[in-house]
Amino acid sequence: MANFFPTNTLAFRIDEARPFRRVTFSVVEMAVITAVVLRVYRALALSIAGANLTLLGISFAIGFVVLFGMVTLHLGNFTVRRWTWRAPLFATIEASVEALVSLGLIALGREPLGSARATFQDWPGIALTIFSWRIGSILLFTLLLAGVIQLARMTLGEEAADAGREPGETLA
Repeated sequence: MANFFPTNTLAFRIDEARPFRRVTFSVVEMAVITAVVLRVYRALALSIAGANLTLLGISFAIGFVVLFGMVTLHLGNFTVRRWTWRAPLFATIEASVEALVSLGLIALGREPLGSARATFQDWPGIALTIFSWRIGSILLFTLLLAGVIQLARMTLGEEAADAGREPGETLA
């Protein structure tokens, strides 16, 4: 007879997610990390790029790749059906924290606004821009990602169903 209940508990193998993978499950942690990284990166990129439009465009593209990568890392842990509340929550938390980081950078005199430094009077406009760009881009990206996933599932689902049948055979 098979030994279904071992006497030694060391026989059980626990599959625990690695630390970084555990972080990707939390919408709050991922959004906060994303916001801090992106705002500090933006401040550094704008300070370094100056008037060089090519470097500025590349730095903004890298920023969007990081943003969409972090969104994908988080949402990839869940079904598309659960994205309906996770993506807007991620976007809202990310934009809120990024606006607060911007406020902190203004207090430190490190928030760039064009060729000058932003002041506290500039912050409401900066926060509005953050909210509109981040929430809009994250929600649009999520819709596109969900569409690609559904298309891949439909395409691969038909191929997987066809793989087990003989040519000319139909489903009964």
